[in-house]
Amino acid sequence: MITSCEIKEVELSEEMKRSMAAQAEAERTRRAKIIHADGEFQASEKLAQAAAIIGREPAAIQLRFLSTLSEIATEKNSTILFPIPIEFLKAFGRMGGGTEKADK
Repeated sequence: MITSCEIKEVELSEEMKRSMAAQAEAERTRRAKIIHADGEFQASEKLAQAAAIIGREPAAIQLRFLSTLSEIATEKNSTILFPIPIEFLKAFGRMGGGTEKADK
């Protein structure tokens, strides 16, 4: 009667080792993609919530704009572009003698 059996050593072919390594790498890649996708999803939810909150208050949008300009200024960039609303430019056109037709 046999009460126990023990395998001391198993030799795998190089092809089997490569196959197992490829499978393990594919599993790690799969998990990494899932973690990355979950992070992107959570970030997009937070951005949507922030946009909803900021969208209710025009002053909050201006404060965020000024905060962003402050962040840009600390990066020691030599050029800063300021987005200007089209309505603002149209007002300058009318002051300079422009017409509605010229604006279109």
